[in-house]
Amino acid sequence: MILSRLLRVFLAAITLALFTLAPLRAGADGVLVFAAASLKNALDEIAPAFEAQTGQEITVSYAASSVLARQIQLGAPADVFISANVEWMDVLQGKGLIEANKRVDLLGNGLVLIGGTSAPDMHEVTPETDLAGALAGGHLAMALVDAVPAGIYGKAALRSLGLWDSVQGQVAQTDNVRAALALVAVGAAPLGIVYRSDAVVEDRVRVLAEFSSDLHPAIIYPAGVTTSARPEALAFLEHLQSPEAQDIFERQGFSLPEQ
Repeated sequence: MILSRLLRVFLAAITLALFTLAPLRAGADGVLVFAAASLKNALDEIAPAFEAQTGQEITVSYAASSVLARQIQLGAPADVFISANVEWMDVLQGKGLIEANKRVDLLGNGLVLIGGTSAPDMHEVTPETDLAGALAGGHLAMALVDAVPAGIYGKAALRSLGLWDSVQGQVAQTDNVRAALALVAVGAAPLGIVYRSDAVVEDRVRVLAEFSSDLHPAIIYPAGVTTSARPEALAFLEHLQSPEAQDIFERQGFSLPEQ
């Protein structure tokens, strides 16, 4: 849908504030990690601990998986890529930019409907849910529904429920899932669809309902080392699979592959 000028300006400001904080290049001896925006809180905890243990510098750049994948295609010097869906990793591997034998399915996640802290529970979103009515003329915040994984999963879930047609005109699309989360957190949108892990880290929102996993493609976060990566990158990828790191991921709302 065409958003109002005010909402567009707000979205741009939120995106700029969230994702221009991290440098885009690592130092001469550092490892540069490109990671889906939904991983920010977890990796902001994991990376410093790894640096303290190893003395190896880790720089993480966060954005939508689609944006990061395109940057890598254009020659961005990433050493590690962690995507919020399999398809963008497949694109890079198909172009010879990811080491196929150094790629793992790192994490899983769930999809939830969020609202402000005073919003009423919906318990479950079903084909009978009046989602358009619940918006009360406001917007449903979602990541870009045809490009960003969280938005793709959310649109698929709403289509499976037969609700997409009734709400698509009220969807406020954002460049990444954390920007969608921010719209609900500051009250600019009454409802949003984000990952379970996003809701865990934002105390200004609450989960109103969860989407059944059979409503959308499986949410899998593959991680891989690029074909141009420095040798130290593999050590960080292995650390992400360690019990220490995976405990942090679980506390942040992610699931592990076997779950």
